[in-house]
Amino acid sequence: MPDHSESIQVATAPAAVYALITDLPRMSEWSPECTRVTWRGSAPYGVVGSRFIGHNRVGAARWFTQGVVTEALVDRRFTFHIHFGPVPISDWSYELAPAADGTCVVTESWTDRRPRPLRRAFALAFGQRAPRNEHGIHTTLVNLKATAESAVR
Repeated sequence: MPDHSESIQVATAPAAVYALITDLPRMSEWSPECTRVTWRGSAPYGVVGSRFIGHNRVGAARWFTQGVVTEALVDRRFTFHIHFGPVPISDWSYELAPAADGTCVVTESWTDRRPRPLRRAFALAFGQRAPRNEHGIHTTLVNLKATAESAVR
């Protein structure tokens, strides 16, 4: 079960949103924390098994993580797992639900996969992760919506 989920209605078809979210290098346009994503290996990208590096920043702190796409159901669901070396960090998911009027509802979810001792250590050093991710998810969805809807105007 996700630690946090939020949804937003987007005035475009699921296919348009799916094309955006599976283009992970664009995530830095929407996320307040992600500064860059680079694919690893050769194409195709955005499919199950695709690997990437995520570069992140909060204040003066900068770090990178590794990711792998774990689910890619075209126009419906896109999920990836984040880890740092052998340590699991999180799972991120985007669910797309079409509406009768041609729009779609996008739900972004985050599940914390860090081992408990790591959660405690990071909380002491950097503060609680959940409130930061709740804000980040909201910001990402609002920015994603603006991008998707500007493409159909």
